[in-house]
Parts: sequence; structure tokens; C-alpha cells
Amino acid sequence: MSLPIKNTPELTGKDAKRFIERMKEADAGKRRVSPEDYARAKATYEAAL
Repeated sequence: MSLPIKNTPELTGKDAKRFIERMKEADAGKRRVSPEDYARAKATYEAAL
């Protein structure tokens, strides 16, 4: 029998502020994934298939 899925805790304080700032940067295109990280993630994904 499986266990029930727990609710995700809410972010508060410094964690919430950091999350909001990173999301704003991502929306503005300031945070980009390096080509090396992208290639490594793609290789891992393809190996899992």
C-alpha cells in the first residue's frame, strides 16, 4: 500500500524572497542554463529512456 502524498510546505522569510527574485530573473532572461549543464541534463534524460 502506498503512502499519501504530503502537502508542499509554504516558503516564508528569506527563502520566499530568494525564490521570488530568482523567478523574476528567469522571466527577464537573466538566468540561463550553460551549454554544458544542458548537454549533461539531456544526456541523463536520454539515458533514462
